[in-house]
Amino acid sequence: MQNQNQEYFVGLDVGTSQVRCVVGMFDQAGGNAPSIIGHGQAPNHGMRRGAVVHVDEVAEAIVQAVTEAERISGKPIKHATVNVNGSHVTGINSEGVIAISAANREITAEDRLRVEEAATIVSLPANREIVQFFAKNYSLDGQRNIKDPVGMHGVRLEVDAHIVTAASPNLRNLEQALEKADILPTHHTVSGLAAAEAVLTRQQREAGTLLLDIGAGTTNLIVFEDGEVQHVAVLPIGGQHITNDLAIGLKTDIDIAEKVKLEHASLKSGAADKKSTAHLRIGAKTHDFDFEEIVMVTEARVDELLDYVNKELQKIKRAGKLPGGVVLSGGTSNLPGLDEFTREKLQLPARVGKLQGVGGLVDTVEGQSYVTVVGLMMLDMLLLPSLPPQHERGVKGAENAKAILNGLIGRFRK
Repeated sequence: MQNQNQEYFVGLDVGTSQVRCVVGMFDQAGGNAPSIIGHGQAPNHGMRRGAVVHVDEVAEAIVQAVTEAERISGKPIKHATVNVNGSHVTGINSEGVIAISAANREITAEDRLRVEEAATIVSLPANREIVQFFAKNYSLDGQRNIKDPVGMHGVRLEVDAHIVTAASPNLRNLEQALEKADILPTHHTVSGLAAAEAVLTRQQREAGTLLLDIGAGTTNLIVFEDGEVQHVAVLPIGGQHITNDLAIGLKTDIDIAEKVKLEHASLKSGAADKKSTAHLRIGAKTHDFDFEEIVMVTEARVDELLDYVNKELQKIKRAGKLPGGVVLSGGTSNLPGLDEFTREKLQLPARVGKLQGVGGLVDTVEGQSYVTVVGLMMLDMLLLPSLPPQHERGVKGAENAKAILNGLIGRFRK
């Protein structure tokens, strides 16, 4: 919650299958690093592929998750930084140009804001609106790839930007669910940026890295290069689709298919050669499934997902050309061998991301399912109207916080 003293901060991840809430604060004894003091989660049955389809059910899930986080942290929660998810979220490139009219031609912060606003003047359908704005780089009188033009001198200032838009009806439905749960969103951000905040280093952002956050109903994709956001997309495929495929392929119930996925699905090379039958005991009954079929179904769906990912990289001419490789997060990244499978498919280095620079109750939120919500809590810390100097090290060191505040995050939809 962002009260006058800014004592604690909240991230709220409204996901397709679960709602998660994390409460954190600055740990002054630990160098002002983020410290987790509370968390909660609740099953969510009111969403499909990241979009709200039943407002009351989503609101109830939010209330349950927030109540648990309040109980553990001992803090009342009325505000939170909330994610925007779903395949309706898309990114578009845009450019803005302004003339510098000041007598000494010096670029001010106001000029930077004006050129960014010029880039947001894009033709959008009536049912879409801008969620976030990312300035990739600036140009001044033909000099390109400027990170921050403030203080420089010139006549013509340009910005190359990436704008994230979302469907207005979906945003209204999410806001309605939050209102029913009595939660006021401090900021909205895409899930991929939150996950990146929790697991990516500054070096990875600079080198060129793809963050792939694979949830239950959607996969968030975000590409960083030169420290800036280059591309954002949300794909309508997630872990639930693997479960559905297994239910059909194995001719079994959906709940049994989910257990099969969690206990036996694997993407490791040669996994199907190691055993022929997967045994699953539920109650007094044992279910037997062909292990090779489980592997085949899982591989087919993940292969399809990575095909979509590669097409997104081709759009920005980065397929196979990201030195930082792929960092995987989200609940589905727990699939054994997913990093190896991704490496072979995308021809890029791949690894599963790990939470960085977080203390407190971190051992209880170390699972991949909590990466996004921990990132949301960290962004809640960073996106203060005025960040106190002593808190500049609030995420992963002063250098990283300063880089983010200077433009990585861009402007957030309030």
